[in-house]
Amino acid sequence: MIKYVRLLLLPFSVIYGIVVVLRNKLYDWGIFKSHRFDIPVICVGNLVVGGSGKSPVTEYLVHLLGDYKIAILSRGYGRDTKGFLYADKTSTAKSIGDEPLQFYHKFPQLTVAVCEDRVKGVSMLRERHDVIILDDAFQHRRLNPGFSILLFEFQKLLEWQFLLPAGNMREPFRGYKRADILLVTKSPLEIGSQQKNQCAGHFKHAADQLFFSSIAYKELHDLYTTKVLPVNILKHKKVFLLTGIANPGPLFDYLSQFAPAIEHHDYPDHHSFSSGNLSKLVKAFRQDPAKEKIIITTEKDAQRLFDVTIRELLLDLPVFYLPIQINIDADYKKTFDQKILKYVSDTTRDR
Repeated sequence: MIKYVRLLLLPFSVIYGIVVVLRNKLYDWGIFKSHRFDIPVICVGNLVVGGSGKSPVTEYLVHLLGDYKIAILSRGYGRDTKGFLYADKTSTAKSIGDEPLQFYHKFPQLTVAVCEDRVKGVSMLRERHDVIILDDAFQHRRLNPGFSILLFEFQKLLEWQFLLPAGNMREPFRGYKRADILLVTKSPLEIGSQQKNQCAGHFKHAADQLFFSSIAYKELHDLYTTKVLPVNILKHKKVFLLTGIANPGPLFDYLSQFAPAIEHHDYPDHHSFSSGNLSKLVKAFRQDPAKEKIIITTEKDAQRLFDVTIRELLLDLPVFYLPIQINIDADYKKTFDQKILKYVSDTTRDR
């Protein structure tokens, strides 16, 4: 049904595409002004709405650039606030967004800030930092970053995609030409040369910019304590999976390798879990006859489970989140890292 509704929206996608192309041309021609700063600014973005793996890539950059004083600047999608805000110990997913809160919890040594106006945000951060990483800002043309990493989910790259509102693309595919690095994410662990060539066929004259990465799932972390468990403990457990992300498919498939049964409570990306949502999950968990059972969520979704009301519902239950990281294709990892390190080093020296 949804498929046919989207087909009906194709005329609106044509109108949307014309507006986006015209807007980009006005920036390209210099009619609309774009701001560039003398500090290294790295943008991590994509051409579609959600699900490409921007957060793990941002975390990869944090580790790679560990010798620099880094600030992460995000729009703070889904927050109830406006304007420029720093993440601090009082921050919640509702005040700054789930992904910035995840960065704050994971990297307390960094500055994490949110601002829908990225030019203002960079202006506020530039004097006290060496590098600024922009989370999801590729379409924010008012700011011209020094370096852009554009992400493409492997499976979706091989499928037909349409512009909003009929599809999920924010701008036409040719927008990739503005990027410095094209990173295919969620690739198969054993990706072959034929699959790589199939992906490369989408990017004319950009072979030296194209890289591949895969997801690596880590150990299970208790939501409210420091307890950590290996994933293979799931082989005798019923899993209650709670997700509010754009594409939970890879996670479900991964857990299916270990768990004999999974009950999936699936919600839209960035969904603000209500007490009703969690009560439904808790009721299903308590009434299930399985002797061994566990609740699992993603690290991003976990940030929305620290609300006092929700915490009270889950506090005495085995709730764990599963962090992920990206692994850059080993054959090209050195080149990938060097491109980024050279940009930061050269920009810092010129500054």
